[in-house]
Amino acid sequence: MGNDGNGSRRSRFPGFYKLPVDERRERLASSIGLPEGELRSVLDCGGLDVATADKTIENVLGIFALPFAVGLNFVVNGRDHLVPMAVEEPSVVAAASNAARMVRDGGGFFADADEPVMIAQIEVHQVPDAEAARAAIIDDRAELLRRADDAVPGLVARGGGARGVEVRDLGDGMIVVHLLVDCRDAMGANLVNTVAESVADRICELSHGDVGLRILSNLCDRRRVRVRVAVPPASLAGDGSDGEAVRDGIVWASRFAEKDPYRAATHNKGIMNGVDAVVLATGNDWRAAEAAAHAFAARDGHYRPLSTWRTGAAGELVGQIEMPLALGIVGGPSRVHGGVRLALRTVGVETAQELAMVVASVGLASNLAALRALATEGIQRGHMSLHARSVAVAAGARGDDVERVSAALCAQNEITVEAARRLLGPTRT
Repeated sequence: MGNDGNGSRRSRFPGFYKLPVDERRERLASSIGLPEGELRSVLDCGGLDVATADKTIENVLGIFALPFAVGLNFVVNGRDHLVPMAVEEPSVVAAASNAARMVRDGGGFFADADEPVMIAQIEVHQVPDAEAARAAIIDDRAELLRRADDAVPGLVARGGGARGVEVRDLGDGMIVVHLLVDCRDAMGANLVNTVAESVADRICELSHGDVGLRILSNLCDRRRVRVRVAVPPASLAGDGSDGEAVRDGIVWASRFAEKDPYRAATHNKGIMNGVDAVVLATGNDWRAAEAAAHAFAARDGHYRPLSTWRTGAAGELVGQIEMPLALGIVGGPSRVHGGVRLALRTVGVETAQELAMVVASVGLASNLAALRALATEGIQRGHMSLHARSVAVAAGARGDDVERVSAALCAQNEITVEAARRLLGPTRT
């Protein structure tokens, strides 16, 4: 990432969006110490060729591309990060970057993360005595942990491995055994599934039941990340809006989400706009991230927002988020996908926990941007102004015509392909 002259990293690049794509690439290449030609070779093809794709999934026909961008202005625990984001929806990157700039005024994002522990589930049914089975399994804990570690020696060598055993009685002769597995810098799905298979027979013996499913749980609530921010009201002001009024509007919107699951679902979707974009760019499983987030939001039987916003003692806007995130920086697509390797190099993290803290920070920034828009101009104005560019392209605009037509669409408040075609007239190609 960029250097400000005193050896520290930076993610603040004013006017970055105004630069041509080639100049943005030059800035990024210089910032992360990568030859610009190498960066171009990755980004021009999306980081994946058809031959490799054909060996990755089934029935391959080609490559499906998404825009690859960087989120700016992020400072997490005092360290700057350029954040890779892959997303098709206009305004997500701009909104998160703008919110991160506001948060930067308050010192940035302050985050911590649990150890990267995942849950291997072994389900057993037709258990004659659930309490006796639980006692026998807990008594055999040391042997179960040994078998689990033996199944994943590479993980153990990297400092991970099995950490604990739990037994839950589900009733009707069914129990489920949880093996807690520290996955280190891996997301851990394959490792955890291997562990579940390795201990299933022993658990069957101990419980005198029939083993059913043996698989990880995507509700990775032992692998949570927490982020907190404090934003000065002055940083929230703009477009004629008073900063304290904006703060109060954001707090009321937060309380609305806390009381109403219909609003909470949209509140959390705004968080996941940012989360999913970084998860996807870094080659992680965004579907697992979504499943974990929404299950966690409903863990007490009432669907709630993952983030909340309040007014602090000094009048600042205080936001915090807690969510489970199972992410990896090794294995999987990072082995074969050039774009994923570039993304991980761009974000500049050293552990999966650090990546989770950055990703949750982007989620909180996306949430702040959406709530600020709702508390001021409404969500549509800013979003549709960016959407107008996509509409102009869809109508056939190219080059300078894209900005000309999109500006005209916004001015006449008719952002449709038909209107864009009228503006292009006979010059449309």
